[in-house]
Amino acid sequence: MSIPATMRALQQTSFNGPQDMRLITDAPVPVPGRGEVLIRVAAAGVNFADIAKAYGTFLGGPQPPYLTGFEAVGEVVAVGEAVTAPQPGARVVGVGDGAFAEYMVLPVAAAVPVPAGWTAPQALGLVVNWPTALAALRPLGGIAAGQTVLIQAAAGATGQAAVRMAEHYGATVIGTASPGKHETVLALGADHVLNSRSSDLAAEVLRLTGGAGADLVLESAGGATFAASLAAAKRVTGRVVVYGVAGGQAGITNWELVYKHQVHIIGLNIGVLIQAAPQIFGELMGELSALIATGVLTPGRPTAYDLADGPKALAELGARATVGKLALLP
Repeated sequence: MSIPATMRALQQTSFNGPQDMRLITDAPVPVPGRGEVLIRVAAAGVNFADIAKAYGTFLGGPQPPYLTGFEAVGEVVAVGEAVTAPQPGARVVGVGDGAFAEYMVLPVAAAVPVPAGWTAPQALGLVVNWPTALAALRPLGGIAAGQTVLIQAAAGATGQAAVRMAEHYGATVIGTASPGKHETVLALGADHVLNSRSSDLAAEVLRLTGGAGADLVLESAGGATFAASLAAAKRVTGRVVVYGVAGGQAGITNWELVYKHQVHIIGLNIGVLIQAAPQIFGELMGELSALIATGVLTPGRPTAYDLADGPKALAELGARATVGKLALLP
């Protein structure tokens, strides 16, 4: 299989945001090192982390200029030293550096086989959004049948997966989304959907739960929404799993934890979980496989953009103008 020396890729040139992301045609095709594989990218996933990196707010993020993106699906075309599987020809999805390109390198440990019969765009989210949703619900959030879960940004890629799984595990699901996305959230299995922009969000959750509050809150919005998430959680036993800062930073003091919000606050970063708790991640992926096999999780239908339209896709994601997963096609 012939591998070119250069490729098309999106390069971030500043910390001024996705507006300074440009398409280049002479990026060197990376060479897989020990324990790595090279894939020909068929589809790349667009995530809020890409926006944070473009503004320089992602902790430990790359310095411009850099090739953007980190999630991709593709065919293995070359393998590095000490790699026995996957072999060239295999289709995998994984996370690495420089996904918004025609080729990228993936660590073998981060390369997951694409389920049989799934297209490349359909497999996006399998190693980012879906494990994040499951981790927030199960090992970290401890959701159980009969409990109530509030899922912020329920129409997004992670939110949609969380709604499906929470409903499967027997929880009462309250989702939030902008009004134009309510039907989508209800169709996923949510019992209630609230306006994410409501100033009375916490009060509405308390009304739906008879004044008790939600047993678990999945918080990815940040900003002003973070306060509503804290206020909507059940006192003393309520858990708030924080895995996103799409709406900006938000703080809480020790005084507030003692006197105002007596809740459990749990931070989640799926990349850190993979590295620091590989056993938990392995169990998550096993559980995801079972959920796929039983039809709880079905292939997604991402909105696809051409690679050159990456800045547009990121701008629309940042403006909350999208539903579900977004994909870039090289």
